[in-house]
Amino acid sequence: MRRCSVLFLLGMVLNCFPLLLDYLCNDPVFDLNKIRIMGVLQRIALTYLLTGILVINCSTVKIWLLGIVMLLGYWAALSLIPVPGYGVGMLTPAGNLPAYIDRLFLTPSHMYRGGPYDPEGISSSFNAAVTVLAGYGTARWLHRQKVKTTTSVKLALAGLACLGFGGLWDLVFPINKALWTSSYVVFTAGWALLVFAAWYEIIEVRSWCWLGYSCEVLGRNAIFVFVASSLGAHTLLKTCISTDQNTISTYSWIYQNLFASWAGNLNGSLAFACTYVFLWWFILYIMYRRRWFIRI
Repeated sequence: MRRCSVLFLLGMVLNCFPLLLDYLCNDPVFDLNKIRIMGVLQRIALTYLLTGILVINCSTVKIWLLGIVMLLGYWAALSLIPVPGYGVGMLTPAGNLPAYIDRLFLTPSHMYRGGPYDPEGISSSFNAAVTVLAGYGTARWLHRQKVKTTTSVKLALAGLACLGFGGLWDLVFPINKALWTSSYVVFTAGWALLVFAAWYEIIEVRSWCWLGYSCEVLGRNAIFVFVASSLGAHTLLKTCISTDQNTISTYSWIYQNLFASWAGNLNGSLAFACTYVFLWWFILYIMYRRRWFIRI
């Protein structure tokens, strides 16, 4: 409960920060009615809470069964329950069941860009919890395996099976991230298992640990860099720089003068993004060397 609360509050801080910057820089009114309630960290908080309760109170078999029931139940709900004004089985942004439930409880003004749906809404968080359960189940299984190539192969085969099953499910229940559909859960679990199998072979089996060093630097302060880099991006977007011609955001000024001016629009955008990522990686590298790890 403590970790869920902290993550949810951090997400709310990220949602409030742009409005606060608008209030300080431009807008004389701080409008609480525009604050989005859900978000990425809120999604992580709710799924962590739900899966944590299941893991503490249920056996592995029950967890797998509950995961399957949740996937099938979500499919059935979106396919069979009619949405007022839209009908049955609609998966459009406004006509799907999770969007209707979110509009009912959150209201559009507190949803992603004012509605009509929220990609990290309440209803889809239950299905997203199955993604967390898949990760937990994988870790639990790994604890009972020997560190060798056959374990990597089993992970890869499981990943291929999930990809195949998710692809078939897509024919009747589309792979959709915004709705976090059941086919999306299975399909993305397949890719996650394949990537994880490759890294397991490289890091654990072959002990080429140096290849994962840059990722470890990021991973040891993952929540910190997510929050801090988001606050930094919002600050660049909301603060302004006056030029001879007009007033533009700090973000646009940096992009136009330091990157697009010599690399062009497309490559300049890529260079700007890579520079921003490297800047935060360097900050995390200093924190890593000093053993400053911020845990939530």
